[in-house]
Amino acid sequence: MTGPSDAAAQDTVTRLRAIVGESHVLVGDDISNRWDGYPLGEPMQALCIVRPASTAEVSSVLAYCNDVGLKVVPQGGRTGMAGGARTGNGDVALSLERLSAISEVDRTAGAVCVEAGVPLQSLQDAARAAGLFYPVDLGARGSATVGGTISTNAGGNSVFRFGMTREQVLGLEVVLADGTVLSSMNRLIKNNTGYDLKQLFIGAEGTLGIITRAVLRVRPDPGERATAFVGLRRFEDVLALMVLASALADGALTSFEVMWQSFLDRILGEANHIPPLAETFPFYVLVEIVSHNSAALLEEVLHGAWERGIVADAALAQSNAQASAFWAIRDDIDALIAALKPVFLYDVSLPQVSMESYVNALHQRLSTRWEHVELVVFGHIADGNLHLFVSTGDASDHKAVDALVYDLLRPLSGSISAEHGIGLEKRNYLDVSRSSNELATMKRLKALFDPNGILNPGKIFS
Repeated sequence: MTGPSDAAAQDTVTRLRAIVGESHVLVGDDISNRWDGYPLGEPMQALCIVRPASTAEVSSVLAYCNDVGLKVVPQGGRTGMAGGARTGNGDVALSLERLSAISEVDRTAGAVCVEAGVPLQSLQDAARAAGLFYPVDLGARGSATVGGTISTNAGGNSVFRFGMTREQVLGLEVVLADGTVLSSMNRLIKNNTGYDLKQLFIGAEGTLGIITRAVLRVRPDPGERATAFVGLRRFEDVLALMVLASALADGALTSFEVMWQSFLDRILGEANHIPPLAETFPFYVLVEIVSHNSAALLEEVLHGAWERGIVADAALAQSNAQASAFWAIRDDIDALIAALKPVFLYDVSLPQVSMESYVNALHQRLSTRWEHVELVVFGHIADGNLHLFVSTGDASDHKAVDALVYDLLRPLSGSISAEHGIGLEKRNYLDVSRSSNELATMKRLKALFDPNGILNPGKIFS
């Protein structure tokens, strides 16, 4: 992308510095030393990075950019895998890192007001300090921001029990493309008054407006966790264990993570983890129950699974440290990416009963085309989400692999994105998951909210 002339660029920087302060418009090496997505790729490019410290400053920045036709790309923790925060040479990167305030937690209402730049882990810690719990959790918790998780409707490890980010949002404050501040900082669980406008911005990836603040639900502390690492011989046993655990856990089943053997073999071969089980199995499940009676509930689940011949082997965590070690295996995505690089990442959703046949069909098609291809599979199976890592050894194969991964979802009514959004990476396959009428309506909404097309251009739609 060709950027503006040097004179025009300097004028833009000067005007933006007048809004946010001299030290909060970054240029040069301060841009190229950053990245704008994950896994880390080429150095970031942008006209400048603007770091406002308030909703009013965000409003002024957007009003100026809208008037002069500058493209604006909102950025949070920049941990997204779909290119949703990727910038070009002429773009203004709008970093929300200085919007980092957390209000006092309202324990009675079970709500907290946070600014968009708050890291997810900081929100979790604030809720915990008040004796409460914020349920959205994912491996990038230390970097991912609240605004980013809302704009992508992030899922994570506890979706089966607590729902995705959308279920946690009570109110939002959003700045529209022309600088208009749309504030609906609702704290009520029940507010049945016409259009619920906040829903339009959750999962919209900053293409309709920039989220600056949110009112989020925090829940009572659910209790202690009990965790087991389970080996299974058949995928139908994985599904049977999921159904049994859901039935016996008294509503406290929080996580049910499936890992194909390809995943565990790669992780254990590349990183310093202790194998939880002595034997190898085609499938593994990390099951976690969080409750004030979690240990007894998990023992009941495992006992029932043994009696029914579902489980081949299991390791029950004897301490929080051992439970964390189990999760460290599941969360060691960095080791996996390093081992498979160049690697193509996918997060799809489909009916659980179709998962094994889908993975087998995909592996067959990949192997037919690339002799030494690797397919590594894992995911949040309880909510229908699989993560696929594919490595052909050649980065130029990306589009060809995309076609195989996504086209197989069409007859299954699957989704090309379960929790990471569309960004740049998946927009050409949006019709797999959305009808032509849905796409047309989405485009009309984009034109209504952002008529000049300045907000996160090229994301979701070409």
